[in-house]
Amino acid sequence: MAELTKILSRVRSELGDFGAAFRDVLFGTGELSDYDLSTVNVTLQRVSLLKDGAITDLTADLDYRLDPREGRLTLLGSYAPLPLGQVLMVDGAASGMFTDEELTGHIRDAELQHCHNRTQTVRYRSANGFIRYADEPLRLENLPDVEELPLILLAVINALWAVSTDASSDVDISTGEGTHIDRGQRYTQILHQISVLTDRYEELCRQLNVGLFRIEMATLRRVSLTTGRYPPIYVDREFDDNSYPQRVLPQIDKHDLDPSGIPNPTYNGWAA
Repeated sequence: MAELTKILSRVRSELGDFGAAFRDVLFGTGELSDYDLSTVNVTLQRVSLLKDGAITDLTADLDYRLDPREGRLTLLGSYAPLPLGQVLMVDGAASGMFTDEELTGHIRDAELQHCHNRTQTVRYRSANGFIRYADEPLRLENLPDVEELPLILLAVINALWAVSTDASSDVDISTGEGTHIDRGQRYTQILHQISVLTDRYEELCRQLNVGLFRIEMATLRRVSLTTGRYPPIYVDREFDDNSYPQRVLPQIDKHDLDPSGIPNPTYNGWAA
């Protein structure tokens, strides 16, 4: 079963966006409460205060607040401003393009897309001793190991689309001396990489019949000649499944329905 920390690490590996550890030593002046760290896109591991040879760990959102995108640390409460002579040590990791929070959002989007409208059937014995079957929604927690790679590729594709939006605003630079800088090449390369990864994701989905490119099977429905309605059909069951039969509802697109709410003058539809 997939774990978020493992998926996050592999997405960073596919993106080549590895974090680099850093340590900043900040000195108190008696006036400053805001400190700019030496890097941006940071994830803090420890913030400690050195005073009179004793080390005190500070608590996030209580003793300090962090802007991970800008790499700015703001002291709160009794620590603001940092007194003269005290030393603040900040340990953490810096990411190249994405913070852990941003990548987690792309992974969650990929999870919703890859697992959309899919369930996992679980067989169990009820308290009365009968065999029962339950359909659980497919999520990251119960995703089969063989589907980890397609999910990671989809998360990388979503992350690269975010990068391409920023790169699309880059403008080529030309000077009168004949210097030309093709800044649009970065945008072109990102789109090409998205296309390559999409083809790879599609190939894996078709081979495993999973994800956004899986083959969906439907049941043909017939209409009764006497009533003009669908005869009921039921979900197939195993011979030892003693649960109640479950109706299979027809798949009807809601956007074609009449939004007025006025009953039609048909059987069981006469207005009062």
